[in-house]
Amino acid sequence: MLNTKKFTRYERARIIGARALQISMGAPVLLEDDSGEPIDIAFKELELGVIPVTVKRSTDIITT
Repeated sequence: MLNTKKFTRYERARIIGARALQISMGAPVLLEDDSGEPIDIAFKELELGVIPVTVKRSTDIITT
């Protein structure tokens, strides 16, 4: 399982929302079990780490 702690809650919301929109518009589902609402499917895909996504961050904005 992918460590989704590396994404902020805003990044997670953006990724899930964008993926749910893609699914609702007919994009192929990346899971075996594709039943349910697009938002639920997108959430499962993110949790399992099957969404190929890269988040680019500006080092000036984020401080740790």
